[in-house]
Amino acid sequence: MKKVVLAFSGGLDTSYCAIYLSKDLGYEVHTLTVNTGGFSAEEVKEIEKRALSLGVASHKTIDETRNYYDKVIRYLVFGNVLKNGTYPLSVSAERMSQALAAASYAKELNADAVAHGSTGAGNDQVRFDMIIQILHPGAEIITPIRDKKLSREEEVAFLKTKGIHFSAEKAKYSINKGIWGTSVGGKETLNSLGQLPEEAWPTQVTRKDSEEVKLGFEKGELISVNGKQSHPVEAIHTLQALAGAFGIGRDIHVGDTIIGIKGRVGFEAAAPVLIVKAHHALEKHVLTKWQLSWKDQLAQFYGNWLHEGQYLDPVMRDMEAFLTSSQQNVTGEVSITLYPYRFQINGITSRYDLMSAKFGKYGEMNLGWTGDDVKGFTKIFGNQVGIYYQVKQEAEKK
Repeated sequence: MKKVVLAFSGGLDTSYCAIYLSKDLGYEVHTLTVNTGGFSAEEVKEIEKRALSLGVASHKTIDETRNYYDKVIRYLVFGNVLKNGTYPLSVSAERMSQALAAASYAKELNADAVAHGSTGAGNDQVRFDMIIQILHPGAEIITPIRDKKLSREEEVAFLKTKGIHFSAEKAKYSINKGIWGTSVGGKETLNSLGQLPEEAWPTQVTRKDSEEVKLGFEKGELISVNGKQSHPVEAIHTLQALAGAFGIGRDIHVGDTIIGIKGRVGFEAAAPVLIVKAHHALEKHVLTKWQLSWKDQLAQFYGNWLHEGQYLDPVMRDMEAFLTSSQQNVTGEVSITLYPYRFQINGITSRYDLMSAKFGKYGEMNLGWTGDDVKGFTKIFGNQVGIYYQVKQEAEKK
């Protein structure tokens, strides 16, 4: 029997795929669940139980959370990446990590094929297909939901003929949870106008007061929350638990999909938004003007290229090297006050702070130069433009 590795979430689509691949196509099915920080231990057990109940040859769960952080998230922080100034790439970055793990596992098993439950309407189909084609060339890519254009009702009916009962009722809102944010899709996000109702958000607002939180960074990485040091992954979880209760980080993102259409999705990402904004505030104090400028340009391209599934392009490694180099002095603590639905950055402390009083106070007093220095500098600084206008005036008189 030919082997197929199926990226398995335990939902209707991947449950259909497991049965279809085995019963109708005759494959030996090996399911793989990749946890990127969104599944609890209980949920992992339930997914494994469902996979085995479908008669798969084997099931494996891989916890990719730390790899996901090391290979992707840290660079999104270094680059202060918020797509269209809003979205922290919660799902798109996560899918890259899951696709990489699925392709590697398929190679490890020497599988003849890799399958996933993507439809033909979104970005994930491109991300999975491209990673598999690059890392496991020659393997067949099987996507029953996309290829057969199946409706939910058709999937449920098929499973019923195989003796497997699945509820035909679709959840009112689709939720995808990971360490770098949770996406929320529903009827309100299918149109250009409308906000998600309060009950649609997975994390309800329970904090009505305010609270100061201090985020500690070392070389660009979050290493502490309120003085308690930990690995960045644990620090992200800690901050999410604290700030999520304020309803911070909720928004709706409108963006361009890989396949060329506009998409709209709700998300809640308290920790990612706070980390990116705090990190950026710290950088504005410790980096030079041109470091900040070039970082912004490279990071925008990095985020877009990652979103479009091009993680394996070698230019990404080049940009990661630049981003890492830029973080050598991004060490310090950022104070933030959390309020219901909003936050305020109070300022930073850092031994690398370039806003040092010994060099002068902006708008008040200079200590490192004299007025004559400024006069001479200004004359030279504007010299080329001055020449341009003088030549232009003389030429236009003729």
